[in-house]
Amino acid sequence: MSYQAPDKQELKRILEEAKTIAVVGLSDKPERTSYQIAKAMQEAGYRIIPVNPEVEETLGEKAYDTLAEVEENIDIINVFRRSEYLYELAEQAIETNADVFWAQQGIFDEKAYELLKDKGYTVIMDMCIKVAHSITIGK
Repeated sequence: MSYQAPDKQELKRILEEAKTIAVVGLSDKPERTSYQIAKAMQEAGYRIIPVNPEVEETLGEKAYDTLAEVEENIDIINVFRRSEYLYELAEQAIETNADVFWAQQGIFDEKAYELLKDKGYTVIMDMCIKVAHSITIGK
């Protein structure tokens, strides 16, 4: 099974229905890309849940060390970690209640994709969530 990104209509549906985004690797440093993208998504109306063991809080939200610690509903898991961590994160993701796994631009792992697809996940890789949001929803 080779990776195939959802089409524009599916991306729009995902982003319109989602309310909560767990951001794995979210920094508390405003100059970092993860912070800037998550802040933009927060300003677009999404609840952001930081997942980063190095951070206690960012964007006004308590940070969690792992996805397993997040008790509330997650609509999208958005990943800002290098590709070599994706499979491990995919294993953690399937233990959550999320159904969308989104790896940011430049991040891709075929084995993680296959694992997640086999578990019924919608998988987006190598795509910036903020860019997708501006293209499909345009706010």
